[in-house]
Amino acid sequence: MKLHTLLAASALFASFAMPLTARALDVNITADTPSVEILHGRQKITLMRNQDPKNAVNPDFAKTSRKCPPFCVQPGELAPGVETIGELEVIHYLKKMSDGDKTILVIDSRTPDWVEKGTIPGAVNIPWDQLNIGKSDPITVQDILEKQLGVKNQDGFYMFDNAKTLVMFCNGPWCGQSPTNIKGLLKIGYPADKIKWYRGGMQDWEVLGLTTVKP
Repeated sequence: MKLHTLLAASALFASFAMPLTARALDVNITADTPSVEILHGRQKITLMRNQDPKNAVNPDFAKTSRKCPPFCVQPGELAPGVETIGELEVIHYLKKMSDGDKTILVIDSRTPDWVEKGTIPGAVNIPWDQLNIGKSDPITVQDILEKQLGVKNQDGFYMFDNAKTLVMFCNGPWCGQSPTNIKGLLKIGYPADKIKWYRGGMQDWEVLGLTTVKP
């Protein structure tokens, strides 16, 4: 990660560092941030790292070898203008959403069977196969674009003036679900600077022992 990106991440975290409550945590998110309060639907979740020093990686994300295709390693840069981000930036966007910023949407692009095993608090599940532009049901795609992503259809043309900033992820660096949706959105004109890609996805999130929730 570039130095200026690290500095930016540190700065944004300082803006919402949570005070220590009952006792200091042994495993913080950053040196100054033990945990962050996130809204998942209407439920308040304390997002933190697992405190058990013997905790191991979730077995669903411990496997190293998946048949390629379709489970091929994704590039670091998915498309020009689409920013690849890490965990601190994801938490930053989650916190903004929790504070009422309706211009941002963190999207879990995985199918419901994977989401049932656990997802990132505050993320909204929009299954990739429903938003697979050009292949999914056009009415379903249109409904997602207008009702969830803030895209307007005017006389057959997509208008992105009020389109939300999307933070998209799936299972990890070997998962093509969110990349498929991102590439499809770009093809219809969704502004690249309004799309953020968490390449590490659930695998990296789990490796760091960060909080997950089940629907």
